[in-house]
Amino acid sequence: MESSIDTHPGEDAARAAPASGSPAMSRRVQHQRRARLVLGGLVALLLGAVGASLALGAVTITPGQVLAILGEQVGLALPWAYETRQELVLTVIRLPRVLLAIGVGGGLAMSGAVMQGLFRNPLADPGLIGVSSGASLAAVVTIVLGSTVLGAWSDTLGAFLLPAAAFAGGVVATLVVYRLATRNGQTSVTTMLLAGIAINALAGAGTGLMIFIADDDQLRDLTFWTLGSLGGATWTQLAVVGPCLLGGMLAAPLLARPLNALLLGESEARHLGIRTERVKRLVVLLAAGVVGAAVAVSGIIGFVGLVVPHLLRLAVGPDHRVLIPGSAILGSTLLLGADLLARTIVAPAELPIGIVTALVGAPFFLWLLLRDRQRGVGYSF
Repeated sequence: MESSIDTHPGEDAARAAPASGSPAMSRRVQHQRRARLVLGGLVALLLGAVGASLALGAVTITPGQVLAILGEQVGLALPWAYETRQELVLTVIRLPRVLLAIGVGGGLAMSGAVMQGLFRNPLADPGLIGVSSGASLAAVVTIVLGSTVLGAWSDTLGAFLLPAAAFAGGVVATLVVYRLATRNGQTSVTTMLLAGIAINALAGAGTGLMIFIADDDQLRDLTFWTLGSLGGATWTQLAVVGPCLLGGMLAAPLLARPLNALLLGESEARHLGIRTERVKRLVVLLAAGVVGAAVAVSGIIGFVGLVVPHLLRLAVGPDHRVLIPGSAILGSTLLLGADLLARTIVAPAELPIGIVTALVGAPFFLWLLLRDRQRGVGYSF
């Protein structure tokens, strides 16, 4: 007897897939085309920001001279003359600073994108899990007590003591938050948020205590560190934190599909075969490592991880396959632009980069909130 059920998988797939001329297929093609255009535009914008950052500053270097100096490093002779001073400025100061800005900006923005996906809220920020405040507390303790209580560590690590302490502090704070939010193998995102608020408050109290007992020289160091700066970028610094930042940005896109599933809700994601607890753990560890490394070398730089993914989501939608790499590219571009302003707007002095990002990011974020309120969009955790 013939079965009344057609079991041909090819015909089932043909019926399940949208027709080539259907509205669903047309919308998907338009979305893919728009995503490619946006990502291509972001790459072009990043290249322009890199060129401007390498050329502009207290010592002007023309684009041709930039190419000639870089070509000389790989044995390629180009027909643009340059001075030794220009070569030193570009290779010793600007190039490592530009590369560090790309890594820090991209890492912060990418971490913001994955955290917003985890919390399913565009107002989420890597700081919610305590990594920034933990890194800040560890750095402040190192600045204030480094020559006394931490004397042995200071002799051993030297200039690496501060970034190592900041990185360790950020990771430890994040692990504490994650442990507090986990019970019987299940991690509550809401509890993680509340635990992060508590850890941020405790770290803030500890930071305030260190500021209270600091002397005048230490207070100046604390002020510049907590406001963020890329002024101390060196090739050695880049070699230490670069693998962590680059590794995090390369690994984050692998979480795109699980994060897309989490947008439907945890139970729905589990029904789709997503191991939600594993995804939460990977997201938290990834954000902690990348943000901890970024804060360790640049200090506290706000709004990059919050505004960049939010802005990009307006342009390309919530698909993390586009949102995560796009956020990394746009975050790098934004921080390059902010750093260029910071070191040229009050030249020969240098403005802390955190001030620039706050002056640009805070008004823009307020505009987004007012815009969404007028449209009736609400946010909840």
